[in-house]
Amino acid sequence: MEYRIKMIGVDLDGTLLNEKKEITPRTKNVLEKAIAEGIVVLTATGRPWMGIPEELRDFPGMKYALTSNGARIIDTRTGQVLEEHLLSCDLAKKALEICGKYDTLLEVYFDGQGYADEEKMALVEKYHKNPNMREYMRKTRIPVRDVSELVQKENRGLDKVQVLFADMQERSRAWQELEEENALELVSSLGYNIEINAAGVDKGNGLISLGRMLGIRPEEIMACGDGDNDINMLRNTGFGVAMANAEQEVKDAADYITLSNEEDGAAAAIEKFALRGGKDLC
Repeated sequence: MEYRIKMIGVDLDGTLLNEKKEITPRTKNVLEKAIAEGIVVLTATGRPWMGIPEELRDFPGMKYALTSNGARIIDTRTGQVLEEHLLSCDLAKKALEICGKYDTLLEVYFDGQGYADEEKMALVEKYHKNPNMREYMRKTRIPVRDVSELVQKENRGLDKVQVLFADMQERSRAWQELEEENALELVSSLGYNIEINAAGVDKGNGLISLGRMLGIRPEEIMACGDGDNDINMLRNTGFGVAMANAEQEVKDAADYITLSNEEDGAAAAIEKFALRGGKDLC
């Protein structure tokens, strides 16, 4: 039975955005065409809502956003949170306690906004390997004296904890300790970070849940990504697209491997498989 794509969830870093963290005119044009054809197009990112480029937050016809790896799904027209799966305050404090023993830059996301330790942000070059990611962080994070104190003060659930490591051996040890906490979901989209969500939170579950709200079946959903936080959405949606720049494990989870993010690979896949005149899926 042939079917058409009715929803497309697209990762940002390493996928929709090029290495300069820009969306190219070609990619923008393809998204506009998909939306004009009635396809639900949304970002599916590990970033908090306020970390999504303004051009995409305000993109005409883009009605939804999946943020913080699926912890928060937003109706971008109204700001209404359609679904959220928060990390408990106690688990966040435990994760920060474990990771705080190491040389790390700690971040927490509350209500779609990222907060980071002020002292370590001044040394961001030590933790972010990519200069463009450093600039992204400076522009989008609110510096605070101590993120653990912020969590204690808020005393409520949060979207996500992210930890950037200066030393990869320390990252490995922290990962092992965090794995002993069974109620945590761990991924690493950058390779030198750990992203910590509540157990069961991932982009795939988020896209399928939004599809259910909109009457769209999983097999009618296309997902594009490059990182290990994209694996479940590539596996569990109807048509998973991995970027050429993705790691092998991500490619293994996909139905199709497109060009790299520097070559508008997501746009090429959308043109080929989702737009009218492209291939029907079966």
